Amino acid sequence: MKDKTVFSFFINFKTYPKGTGKWAVKLAKVCAEVGFSEKVTIVPIVQAVDIFPITQVVDIDCWVQHLDWQKPGRATGWINLEAAICAGASGTLLNHSERHLAPGTIKQTLKRVRDIDKGFGTMVCGGTLGQVEKLTFTKPDYIAYEVKELIAGQVSITNCRPKSVKKAILLTRKRKIPLIVGAGINSAEDVLLAKKLGALGVLISSAVVLANNPKKKLLELVGGIKK
Repeated sequence: MKDKTVFSFFINFKTYPKGTGKWAVKLAKVCAEVGFSEKVTIVPIVQAVDIFPITQVVDIDCWVQHLDWQKPGRATGWINLEAAICAGASGTLLNHSERHLAPGTIKQTLKRVRDIDKGFGTMVCGGTLGQVEKLTFTKPDYIAYEVKELIAGQVSITNCRPKSVKKAILLTRKRKIPLIVGAGINSAEDVLLAKKLGALGVLISSAVVLANNPKKKLLELVGGIKK
């Protein structure tokens, strides 16, 4: 698993057409190119069906957007850990606002990961400070703080909710869990502010995936931590 002390960029491809199939492979290559050229960690978070073709052509961590706790065998339609690892995934995003999970399901999934492969990365999303605090007890590798109403918008969580971000960071630090911030991260200034507030990374989607020039946009965003 990647170094959790390094500020990182997690790019959620979601199910946008521009982040699916051959376009997902192309975008993952862009993530790898910018990561290597700028010496920063950029992690694509992609659909399960795109993990294998991507990991065949890029040499960076690639995470799956969701994972289930079910074991291999009689579990039709579920995404199990072993299948994700076999396809090349090195981590997973859980409980995104677009894919909510019950608290017990989160715990079961994280337990399976710890039992099977402690090096497999985990990030769990929370949309409120209360959720963030509760999630610290599940002990994922990262907690992402995303306010739902700001997701895919033009207003950054770091600009309009800096006090909440600081509180979330204090909550996760008690359990020594890095906080990742997302929702409306659109500019280098947003990224810089996230770093100054104490976050150890950003979770970005539409700003990069839907950009006319994803490479140019990524380079702009990465520039935020170099100011």
